[in-house]
Amino acid sequence: MGRDVPVVVFSRDDRRKYREKVRRCLDIFAQLLGESRFEDNRPLAGLEIELNLVDSDGEAAMCNAAVLDAIQQPDWATELGQFNIEINIEPQELGGDGALRLENDVRARLNHAEERARSQGGHLVLIGILPTLREQDIGEGTLSANPRFRLLNEQIFAARGEDLHLSIEGVERLDTHADSVAPEAACTSVQLHLQVSPEAFAAHWNAAQAIAGPQVAVAANSPYLFGRELHRETRISLFEQATDTRPAELKAQGVRPRVWFGERWITSVFDLFEENVRYYSALLPLCEEEDPERELEQGRVPQLHELTLHNGTIYRWNRPVYAVVDGRPHLRVENRVLPAGPSVLDIVANAAFYYGLMRVLPYSERPIWSQMSFSAAADNLAMAARHGLDARLYWPGIGEVPAAELILRRLLPMARDGLALRGMNGAVADRLLGVIEGRCLSGRTGATWQVEKVRALGGDRHEALRAMTLEYIERMHTNEPVHSWEV
Repeated sequence: MGRDVPVVVFSRDDRRKYREKVRRCLDIFAQLLGESRFEDNRPLAGLEIELNLVDSDGEAAMCNAAVLDAIQQPDWATELGQFNIEINIEPQELGGDGALRLENDVRARLNHAEERARSQGGHLVLIGILPTLREQDIGEGTLSANPRFRLLNEQIFAARGEDLHLSIEGVERLDTHADSVAPEAACTSVQLHLQVSPEAFAAHWNAAQAIAGPQVAVAANSPYLFGRELHRETRISLFEQATDTRPAELKAQGVRPRVWFGERWITSVFDLFEENVRYYSALLPLCEEEDPERELEQGRVPQLHELTLHNGTIYRWNRPVYAVVDGRPHLRVENRVLPAGPSVLDIVANAAFYYGLMRVLPYSERPIWSQMSFSAAADNLAMAARHGLDARLYWPGIGEVPAAELILRRLLPMARDGLALRGMNGAVADRLLGVIEGRCLSGRTGATWQVEKVRALGGDRHEALRAMTLEYIERMHTNEPVHSWEV
């Protein structure tokens, strides 16, 4: 979904041809899997980080095109809203002091981008949802100029046939409507990529699903939307609703949403791509000239453009990715549950926690997904998003326990073992996992710091949110972990 698309009007014939091409791609994908042509697991950490742009008052700044022109680096890209940009970090080794090098690399790139953004009157913010964002900041006119975003907006609303209804019941209540997908732009996340072999894919995807709840509980950083205090990680519910192509009647019929946790553990990566083709209509029915059968016959690996584009418009919290690099196909698990921020250190700590667990859980003799129901994993994510570290999560062997207790007792030791197996320097691992431990012991995440700060400031809510955001930005630049921030 990252590639640009032309401005176009789709015909019924376009949709028919696209459906046929996607099914042909799926057949070729099955053939590639059967012939074992894929690269094996590679222990590399790949990151995508989405950011918000604000002005000197902490308000949303609609200037991403100017900021990107000023940055002039190929690893930076536009995002859905004019107040969003994204950086893509090349996959890197985590062994030795690789995680420290990754942290320093991300900080250097963000510092350069911040300097360039200032020249355009903007500042970067690593946060799940920009607290100062107001409903009037969100509309079709604030979508980025890239044609793919406007085309996606048109197709989602053509499928819905009516405005989006955003309804989130949390500490306070939000109930409003939107006439574009622009509210999705409020969601800024960190996506973690892990390359795995086809044989190991199902185990890794299942493991990633099982730990999604604890990940969100300990990393929550999105408590406010449009001035209201909602969930600790409001981004989860907002993203699910802001891209929903289903009117109420289709929801009642059980039609699957575009943002989806899933409904079952899988036995093969093919399960997910087949599900995409079987249950989801095309949003962007764009056909490329590549003939996947001919490519395969001539000894080349097909890009499977239509299958990958279709997959890119289905926003699983753990998404399968097919890609071809240097003529070799590979598969990745794209973990999408984490919010951006608060600091680069916090982001790298979240990544280390995930990558450590993903080195242990998929290889367990008795897999975690054989001991818990899929619905329990889905419930864990929902509870973690709503309550953060105060959530009670289910885990086999210990039952339902506070999220912090689960992480401290079970998951942190596993993550530490996993990072050791990845060859990470012990001191580096201790520092990063110490950040996760610090949040659990203090009860302080990015979300709780934001809420405590706003309550301490009191007075007018928007003014408190603005003052909190400005202080948040100052503390973000210190690179101190959020659990050490004072209110």
